[in-house]
This record gives sequence, C-alpha cells and structure tokens, in this order.
Amino acid sequence: MSELSERFETHEPGEKQVAEKVRCDACPVMCYIADGRTGACDRYGNSGGRIVRLEPLTILEQRAETGGEAVPLAAAGAWNGELVNTDRRFVTAIGAGTTYPDYKPAPFIVSQQVEGVDLVTCVTEGIFSYCGVKVKIDTDRHLGPETATVRAQGEAIGHVTTGEYGSQMLSLGGVHHLTGGSKAEGRATCDAMLKLCNRQPVELVIDGGATVIVEAGKPPVIDGAVEHRMRVGCGSATIGMFATQWRGLVDEVVVVDDHITGVVSEHQAGKVLGWEDTGIKIIGRRSTPGRYFKVSEPGLGWGGTTISDPLSILGDWNPKKGARPGMSLMMVSTTGEQFAYYELDGDLKPVEKPFPERLRKSVELIEENCEPALCTVLFVGGAGGSLRAGVVENPVNLTRSVQGLKTYVTVGGAPVYVWPGGGITLMVDVMRVPDNAFGYVPTPALVAPIEFTLTRDDYLALGGHASAIRSVDDIVASGGEYLNPRERREDSGLNPWPPLAQLRRAGPMP
Repeated sequence: MSELSERFETHEPGEKQVAEKVRCDACPVMCYIADGRTGACDRYGNSGGRIVRLEPLTILEQRAETGGEAVPLAAAGAWNGELVNTDRRFVTAIGAGTTYPDYKPAPFIVSQQVEGVDLVTCVTEGIFSYCGVKVKIDTDRHLGPETATVRAQGEAIGHVTTGEYGSQMLSLGGVHHLTGGSKAEGRATCDAMLKLCNRQPVELVIDGGATVIVEAGKPPVIDGAVEHRMRVGCGSATIGMFATQWRGLVDEVVVVDDHITGVVSEHQAGKVLGWEDTGIKIIGRRSTPGRYFKVSEPGLGWGGTTISDPLSILGDWNPKKGARPGMSLMMVSTTGEQFAYYELDGDLKPVEKPFPERLRKSVELIEENCEPALCTVLFVGGAGGSLRAGVVENPVNLTRSVQGLKTYVTVGGAPVYVWPGGGITLMVDVMRVPDNAFGYVPTPALVAPIEFTLTRDDYLALGGHASAIRSVDDIVASGGEYLNPRERREDSGLNPWPPLAQLRRAGPMP
C-alpha cells in the first residue's frame, strides 16, 4: 500500500458498520475502494486491504541469439517473474503506476548497463489532461470542411484540420474538450481517445460531412464504404509521373482531382514530350499551364470531387487550337478507380467508347502506385509537473535535458518525436506501442506510459532521485509499490533500444 493510501471505516458511531475501504492515491480522484473492488479507473483495486495495480508491469526483452536485433512481439501471457532469461530487458511504464502526487519519485527508476554504458530509466504512467490525438486518414474523399466539428457519441471532441497530400487530418481531444465543456463532452472525448490510442475502432461524425470509422492501422470506413487506396498524387503530379505511358496511345489525358486537375497536352511534362495541342477547354481556374484549381467542390466522386460525369468539367473544343473529329481522350481519377475513354464526333463532342486495352496498363500503373488507405493515430501529450518531479527534484532540469538530447524519451518503449520549444510536448505513433498501453482516470484524462533514459552520470548531475535507483533484477523479483505482477514481452522489432550513440555524443551535463 502506498504511503498516502488510507484505511478508514464508512460508518458513524452508533451506526451499522459497512465494508472497510482503502483510499487510493494513484490519481487526483482518490477513490475509496472496498476489498475485492476496483476504483473508478478500473486500473487499481483493493486486494486484502492493499492497493494493487491490476495490469502487469510490462518488460520488453531482446534475445541475445538475434545479435541484438529485436524479435516479434509475442502474445501477452503470464510470467512468474523468474529470471529465466538474462538478455537485455527494458522496463516499460505499462502497468507501472504513476508519480502522483508530485513529490513522489517515479514508480521505477531502473539501473542497467548496456554495451558498457551505465543507464538509468525513469518509468512512470503519466496522467495527461493536456493531450490529444492527431488522426491521418488516407483518402481522397471529402470528409468535411476545414474546422468542422468532429463528434463522438453526439459530443464535440475535435475538429477537421488542414488536409495533407492524399490524406485528411483530424485534431481530436485536448484539455478544452476534456475539461472545459460538459461532463458528457469530457467523457465522450476521453473514451474516444482511449479507444483510438489502444487501436480500437471509433465512429466519428463530422458536421456537414461524412461519418467515418477510424481504427489505427486499418482502412477508414467512410459513410459505410471501406476505402482501399490513397491517391498517387494530385492531377498535375499524376501527369508528370505517367505522361510517357500515354504518349502515342491517346491524344489527350485529363486527370480529375479536387485540388489540381491536370491536362497532359498543356502540362510542362506534355510539352517536353512534344505533345500537340488539342483545343481542349477545362472549366476551372487555371493556375499554370495544364494545372487547374476548383473544377468542382470537394465530394465523394471522381478524384475527391462531386463529379459523377467527368465531361461536366469540359467546355467546347476549339478547332483553331487543334481539335478535330476522331481525336481520343482519356479521363482518369487520381487513384485510377474511375476512368473513361472518349472520341470526338463530327461536332467535336466527346462520345464515350469502350475502354481500349492499350490504355488499361497505364490505369493499372496508377492503381499500383497508390498506397493502401490507412488510418494513423498519433498520441500527443505535454509531459509536465508530476512526470518531471518524479524524475528529478528540479523539474526544469529534465526539460532542458530532453531538449538537449541528453535524455531519450519513449512511450511504452516506442520512440517519440519531441516538439521544439518550451516544455516536453511529445508525439508517438500508437501502432508502435504495445497493446492496451493507454488507460484513463475519470477526471477525465488519459494515462500514458512514459520512460526517460539517460546515463547515470547525467541523471545524478540533474539531481535525480538517487536513493530510488534499483536494478532490473530487483524490480523483476520484488515488483513495486502497487504489487502488480510482472509480464515479459518480446520486443516488437519496430523500436530501437535507447540510442547509446546519441547519449554518448551528448556528453555529461555541465
């Protein structure tokens, strides 16, 4: 039981006594938990009058026989804690417990020698009110206007942000949705983020747009349809990549795209190849030769537009600029999913014809160059107060060490991107984090594992909690404050061990 956990009786003098409870101090809620029951977060329980962390402490392991290379992540299973494997082990914060309240050292401060370097890893589960997820959805489909509200369970949990090349982007969560709105909004936000970070599907509804089922590592389901591929590029880029495939096989090619529709005869790529003018007219805003903006509004049709009939973006063909009866035209989308073939009649009107085999290979090449559509979920959090105080006595020292690349940060063993500027704002791909690594507390906030690794000399120079340093063997044998079991997992191979070269280059703290 932690030093702040309290045993108390839930009755007044003269009243009937009810079950004795223990107070949990693992988060600000500070639940009173009866024997055999769990707290509001379902992460801690009362077992025989002691607060126990219910999830096992996860220790990643690399096999010596692989020459230091990581091996695939094994299915989670019980481990009795016996030291049956003496290869390199990395104690993650998954199941470790938290540093709350602020003055406590991290649940595990681990000493280990790796390749002759004495390292210390401070391991804790952080309570993140200031956190969110960034969702990248590979699709040409229009999900909703920029800044449109994104909802889960009917509650606002985020918004549509700026689109990127071949992908739509959502920004979800954040402290204002978690704690600044109604209780229902906070609960819905926390629930959606927890599921997304633990790689579970979540249905999101975008105001004025689509309904999307998002699951990390899986294709998005947009308005009930599974998306299969992301576009090879914009219409102009597609022209640049594949113009040589069409030379001599067709007189004109138009690649329909919501952002930049391309026309091969006018495009620089076509001109370099000696493409002849065709007299084609595109209804849209001409940017540079062969590149047109706003041929349509965003939608679910050709190339992410509202277009179902691609001829709707064409004006009259000009015979003075090369148009003639019998001229051939291929129109294709940026994913190759939609394509059609036409020939001009005597009135210079395009008439659809059976799609010729000579052009089918080029359409298949566009499809081949389109990558599979996937949802990517990135957890973003600001590592502040409790986290830093659990590592060193003067928290700003840890911030400066992280910014100076003297301290390596991981989430459940997965490397993170640390944003420049003040504080420790980190971002991690949840696909690289072991299963079910994230939890929550009902304040509401997410709980994420986080580890800080640095050389022992640097740790002591920072003013770290030297008396709390323990060996891996001791942790495996004895566990920690919350008496949870230990679990061994083989490293997934996706994540490098803390980069010793970086820590060596950084040198000792001044």
